[in-house]
Amino acid sequence: MLLLHSTQNNLGTMTTVVERIQQFNHTRKPELLTLKYQAMRQNAFAFLRGTCHLFYEDFPANSPLNAAPPVWICGDLHLENFGSYKGNDRLVYFDINDFDEAALAPCTWDLVRFLTSILVAGQSLNIDSTDALALCQNFLTAYTRVLAKGQVGMVNRDTATGLVKELLDSLKQRKRKDFLEKRTQKVGRQRQLLLNEKARAIAQTQRDKIESLLKTWAAKQKKPNFYRLLDVAYRIAGTGSLGLERYVLLVEGNGSPNSNYLLDLKASSISSLQPYLLLPQPHWTTQAERIVTIRQRVQWAPPALLDTVELDGQPYVLRELQPADDAVNLSQWNGKLRRLQKVIETMAEITAWGQLLSGGRQGSAIADDLIAFAQTIAWHQPLLEYARAYAAQVEADYQAFHKAKL
Repeated sequence: MLLLHSTQNNLGTMTTVVERIQQFNHTRKPELLTLKYQAMRQNAFAFLRGTCHLFYEDFPANSPLNAAPPVWICGDLHLENFGSYKGNDRLVYFDINDFDEAALAPCTWDLVRFLTSILVAGQSLNIDSTDALALCQNFLTAYTRVLAKGQVGMVNRDTATGLVKELLDSLKQRKRKDFLEKRTQKVGRQRQLLLNEKARAIAQTQRDKIESLLKTWAAKQKKPNFYRLLDVAYRIAGTGSLGLERYVLLVEGNGSPNSNYLLDLKASSISSLQPYLLLPQPHWTTQAERIVTIRQRVQWAPPALLDTVELDGQPYVLRELQPADDAVNLSQWNGKLRRLQKVIETMAEITAWGQLLSGGRQGSAIADDLIAFAQTIAWHQPLLEYARAYAAQVEADYQAFHKAKL
C-alpha cells in the first residue's frame, strides 16, 4: 500500500502529480525545462532527482521522524549528490556536492531521502529489492556508528576505499589541458567554448553583463587578470536545477591557451524545502549566501573559488569547474554487492561527519545531542518503512508523469 497519494500535497491542495510538477517549474526557461522533463523521463531515479519538491510536499508534518536533532542538511541527499572536487586547499576530496536545497531541519530528512534513493535506483542499477534493503541498513548502521563516536573525518585519496578510491585514483591522470580540449577549441592563440548539448550560445547583451560582473568581482581578488573573461555560454547540467540561469565561463587563468580555467555561474533560488520547514531559519541576505554558507559548514574543505555574486538583482553562486569534478559510477559494482556496500557506507560516514562538523551553528544540534541520538536505533525501522512506502510512491508518480509526456 502506498503511504501517500499523489493527488493531495501538504498544503491540502487537490492536484495531480503532473500539475504539481508543472506548478513548481512554471518560472523555468521553457526550452531548458523541456530538457529537464526529458531527463526525468529516463527512469524513476532520474524522476526522483528532478522532483525534490514533491518529496517534501508529501513528507508528513506530524511524523515522529521529525523529533530528531536539527542539523544543516543537504536537503536533496541521494546517490548522485556525492562527488569529487578540489578543495580550496587544492587537495582532492569526495563529499556531498549539492547544497541548492540546504536548510536547517531534522537530521532524519536527509537520511530518509537517501534511503529512498537507494530503493528507487535499485531497478536501474539491477539491484534486487532484498539487496537494496540491505544497502539501506548498511547506510543506517554506518551513519549511526560514526555519529555515536562524535569524531569528524573526511575522504581523500589516502582514506578512500573501493569504488570511491578507484575514482580518486583515476583523477591523477586528468590534466587541465585535456579538460579544456574537451570543452573548448583553439582560435588563434586563445580558446573559445565549444557549443553543443552541454553549452549553448547567449546573446551579446547578456555576455556584456556577465563580463562587467566578473570584472567588478575580480577587482577585489588577489589576481584580477586571472578572471579576464574569454568566452561564456549557457551551461546545461544537472536535473533538478535545469531551467535555472546557469553559465560556463572561460577565463584567462594562468595563461592562454592551455592554462585557462572554467567557472560555473549558477542562479540561486529559494529551497524547495522552505514551505515545509519546521524550524526557524537564519536570515540570509540572498539564497546564494544560504547555499555557500551551509556548504562551507558541512564540507571538510569547500571547493576552490567558491563565492556569491549578483547579476540583474539575481543571486548566483560562482565556483571553479575542475578536472577533478566527478561522481562514482555505481554501475561498475559488477554484481559484487560488497562494492556497493563500501560506497554506501562511505556516503553514510560523510553524512554524519557533515552534521557533526556543522553542529552548534545557528540552531543546529551540538555533538553531544547527536551522540545521544545515536545511542538508540529505535528510529531505524520507521525510517526504513517510510522510505519503502515512498519509493513505491515515486514509482507511481513516475508512471503518471511518463504517461503525460510533458
